[in-house]
Amino acid sequence: MTKTVGANVFRTDGRSKVTGDALYVDDLDLGSDFLWGMTIRSTVPRAKLIDIIYDESFDWSGITCVDHRTLAERGWKNCIFLEEEDQPALAEGEIRHMYEPVVLMACADAERLEEAFHHVEIVTEVLPPVLSIEDAKNGPRIYKDDNLLYKLNINKGDVDAGFAEADLVLEGRYYVGYQEQMYIETQGIAARPLPGGGIWVCGSLQCPYYIVKAFKHLFGYGEDKIQVVQAVTGGGFGGKEEYPSMIAAHTALLALVSGQTVKIIYERGEDVASTTKRHPAYIHHKTGLKRDGTIVAQHVVTDFDGGAYVTLSPVVLSRGLIHAAGAYRCDNVRINGLMWATNTPPNGAFRGFGNPQVIFAAERHVDALADAIGMDPLAFRRHNMLLLGDTTSTGQTLSESVGGLECLDTVLEGSDYVSARAEADAFNASAAADGSPVRRGVGLSFFFHGAGFTGNGEAWLKGKADVALTEAGGISIHTASTDIGQGVDTIFPQLAAEEAG
Repeated sequence: MTKTVGANVFRTDGRSKVTGDALYVDDLDLGSDFLWGMTIRSTVPRAKLIDIIYDESFDWSGITCVDHRTLAERGWKNCIFLEEEDQPALAEGEIRHMYEPVVLMACADAERLEEAFHHVEIVTEVLPPVLSIEDAKNGPRIYKDDNLLYKLNINKGDVDAGFAEADLVLEGRYYVGYQEQMYIETQGIAARPLPGGGIWVCGSLQCPYYIVKAFKHLFGYGEDKIQVVQAVTGGGFGGKEEYPSMIAAHTALLALVSGQTVKIIYERGEDVASTTKRHPAYIHHKTGLKRDGTIVAQHVVTDFDGGAYVTLSPVVLSRGLIHAAGAYRCDNVRINGLMWATNTPPNGAFRGFGNPQVIFAAERHVDALADAIGMDPLAFRRHNMLLLGDTTSTGQTLSESVGGLECLDTVLEGSDYVSARAEADAFNASAAADGSPVRRGVGLSFFFHGAGFTGNGEAWLKGKADVALTEAGGISIHTASTDIGQGVDTIFPQLAAEEAG
């Protein structure tokens, strides 16, 4: 019997957060001589960058300014590297989205910094923007030859033969929009130069090694010259997965140029306007059915809006395609995934990235399918859901731990769905007879989500932890797993204590 795992223990970070003792990045003591950092951004979605002019009549003493020319002068690579080398740290040549970073400034006096903001002129030649998926398909070429950031396909069985044997073919098109993570703590990073060369950064972040990768590319540093520290982090939800590489780069650039410690903390408006969101998407379903409700063919096309740069879009699209057919068996599946470039801020990770979009569409379409053949939507789901031994759209045979039916039965019992649905149907029939416009709705949806990285990540991502005894007889745990509210800092000590007795 376990003693600590599964026990109701106090969170190790609970008291400090409740009392206000926890130090978020904006609470850190950086000394009296640190500089406030600021980003000047584009006010147009697409333009040729002609010039950046600093007002000569303004007193620039004590203010550090950085633009793309500064990086070139110092031999730094103007790129925030993640999946592709397409996103600059600071706009150069062409502005690709609204709020794109163009100039960085830092000053010890926050009010002087705000005043200096009004003495920088960004000279541009405005170009026609691509602001939607439809624009990307039919408008100007803004990314490569086809405006596609990434594309991916999944094929299983013979889809054309499946449609040929279907008694009914139904199509539907579904849209999901942007979604903002709205973490309580906004993006924030502090940075300072290291003695002997290199950079230290500390901030609100999920993935410290993303920043290490970006800095190696940006500055040409070896890992021995890069120190990344996660401060107490007030929520992430994916929004602090890849974007902190950008704000960390900006803070580090100002710190290295000024030779001082610099801190950038986004105000809420800047954070919402400029950082990554959940990808909007259009999802088109074409499904073939037999009269008994059996799904015999599926063709799904997912069009995602990736924004101006690649960021994590390939991973988002991959996970979306893996789940696009829904949690239902079908021998014949074709899924086409397209990630479009637009002149909007890049989109990125957000809880379940790619999956919530496609599952929403799949579940709405399942309701439409059930309605089209006059079948109860619950019965339709039960008839088609993936079970032990079935094969997913990606060809994976489900050989163990498929809890779909058990989960469904538990939800039905706990929610009283069947009687609630019957009451709603009776109410709606009565309302229709009386000419009332009021209706009641009771719905049910079925969701599945691949654990782990999904895709090929499991082949090369292996979690590691070093556990050692301390001189005082305690246990020290070293891990690359960050705590962003899910309780790693409590759970790992529970695991170690359990094993150590």
